[in-house]
Amino acid sequence: MHVVFFGDQHLETLGGAQVSARLQRQHLERAGHVVTVVAPRRWSRERPHADDAGYLDVPSVPVTLDREYSFGWPGRSSDAFIDRALARRVASGAPVPDLVHVQADFWGAVLGYRLARRLRVPVVHTMHNRVDVGIEATVPFPHLVLRALNLWRSRALPGSGAGSTGWDYLRGFAREASAVTAPSHHFARRLEEHGVFPTVDVVWNGIDDEVRERVLAAAPAGRVPGRPRFIWLGRMSPEKRLLPMLEAFTASGVDADLEIVGGGGEREKARRLVAQRGLGDRVRFAGRLPYEETLSRIAAADALVQTSIGFETQGMTPFEAATLGTPAIISDPDVAGEFDGGIWPVAAASGEPERMAALAAVLQQAAREISSGTAPVPSARVSEEFLQSSRTAAMITIYERVLRS
Repeated sequence: MHVVFFGDQHLETLGGAQVSARLQRQHLERAGHVVTVVAPRRWSRERPHADDAGYLDVPSVPVTLDREYSFGWPGRSSDAFIDRALARRVASGAPVPDLVHVQADFWGAVLGYRLARRLRVPVVHTMHNRVDVGIEATVPFPHLVLRALNLWRSRALPGSGAGSTGWDYLRGFAREASAVTAPSHHFARRLEEHGVFPTVDVVWNGIDDEVRERVLAAAPAGRVPGRPRFIWLGRMSPEKRLLPMLEAFTASGVDADLEIVGGGGEREKARRLVAQRGLGDRVRFAGRLPYEETLSRIAAADALVQTSIGFETQGMTPFEAATLGTPAIISDPDVAGEFDGGIWPVAAASGEPERMAALAAVLQQAAREISSGTAPVPSARVSEEFLQSSRTAAMITIYERVLRS
């Protein structure tokens, strides 16, 4: 098969959806398939795999100060750019595209559905984004923004319908999908309940099998009780709740180390908060790290801290941690519900002060149990089912079903 991926951001940028799609591509190619990835051109100084023929980088403009993320306008010029680039790829020996796999929710989704219309091929849409929660957490006047997004989507993709909510927005795309997948049971259930798609296939995002084996082989055997080492990683933006986590860490008073991995718009605020709270000797900012190094840091930690609530459609980091034998503190009850124990769930609370207090209490509990050698053991089921080889096999089954229909 020749599968054309579409992303809102380049797969070599930071983010769970990007990591997932990058791994899917690798494992699909190992299985003998061809993958072309359409995403906005990167503007960051570091551009790994810039010469990769499978990356089709659409003209774009940077949208964040660190130039990590960019925006590609889904207009006629972008359509023509994609058509020409795909024609060159086919002329060089790649088969004609069989289907489009949209792994995007904004400009990438529009470009993907429009290509599928032009080629008359089916679309599989993996929905990674709680659009309603994400918009509410990141922009002023979210209801107006959602109305504008729906209007833009209906004009950019004629026939996709009107709407005013985040669910309307996703429903408009899914009208033309042959299959919709979600990376968790809780998000699939919400998509079905809101009428986005009748039956949503659940395909977890995974961890690279070979990288996992290398990381585990290099990790020390067993965990030695002692001073706890926590790790937090991800995009530093409001919905990820890094700043409230640092406040909770301060309030907990735990004698522990905390490593923060990643980057984003709240990085400098986080650094200032650490200095103001006198945490400089216990909190370390590691910055962005390569995939394998990130997993090594997770494996070396005593516990991972996941702090976003209501935003994650899967929440990859606690799954990665479980697969590497590291238990997780999980703030989102939906994410916690995907596990068979082996975690520290944070009690739900209505307001941010109460949420921070609940997280502080769990940090204290986790520190005690780590120090005493009684920390929970991650779920074996999650560890096995999170391997990317099994996730790619599940996705290929969906591709084959769609192409037969």
